[in-house]
Amino acid sequence: MYMQSENREKTNEELLQLYKETGSLQVKQEIVMRYIYLVKSIALQMRDVYLSFSQVDDIINEGVIAIMSAIDKYDMEKNVKFETYISKRIKGMIIDLARKQDWVPRSTRKSSRDIEEAVTTLYNKLGYHPSVQEVTEYLHITFEKYQETMRKSSLFNVLSLDMVLAEAQENEMGIKLPRGEVKDQPESQLLKKELTEVLAEGISQLKENEQLVISLYYIDELNMRQIASVLQVSEPRVSQIHSNAVRKLRKFMEKFNEEKEIGNVSGIL
Repeated sequence: MYMQSENREKTNEELLQLYKETGSLQVKQEIVMRYIYLVKSIALQMRDVYLSFSQVDDIINEGVIAIMSAIDKYDMEKNVKFETYISKRIKGMIIDLARKQDWVPRSTRKSSRDIEEAVTTLYNKLGYHPSVQEVTEYLHITFEKYQETMRKSSLFNVLSLDMVLAEAQENEMGIKLPRGEVKDQPESQLLKKELTEVLAEGISQLKENEQLVISLYYIDELNMRQIASVLQVSEPRVSQIHSNAVRKLRKFMEKFNEEKEIGNVSGIL
């Protein structure tokens, strides 16, 4: 009891350091309890990704397991905040689950294509980018329907890009990397650098507003509402810009994958 009380008085950083030194299960449990809120927050934030095949409580349970695993793998020397580290692990866990499911209904994909075609048609007709109201009136859909479609479309594009990046890593490692710990192989580091450079090149080819949204969302970790405030546009407009940008990056990376696959096959032959 004394040990548990003493642990509660320590900071998160002190607990992480103590666990690294002692491997105490009590300390580990205290760390997990302190970050349950983060699991719940991410589970709710990404619920559109998994509600078709899983429940919130199940995702929270999986998130707790992800935190327990992350505590053991976390390296304090790398100067990365533990909150940032586990947030990416939890989101990655949800993405992995979604990748195994066809979670986006065909109706949503069709609605997304309809919106894209409507925007293009109205732009050619009006000479400027149409407002959300103009798009919804053109398609005879509600504002809520538009928001829902754009939100799910953005999530779908994010997952698609993640799958493309994973495919690039798998294709490269499956042919070049020798046995052993992947993270310790020099080829793995070179691959990571190459993917970063290719992705950076893809981002540089985006429109200025698309680059800004990508930067604010993924680097500064602002949500859509905050980005809308920064850009002084509507939240649906930010979602649309984000969706367009990620779709372009996905196509860019798919082309990179195809070229690498051809190169790898040629190398084998």
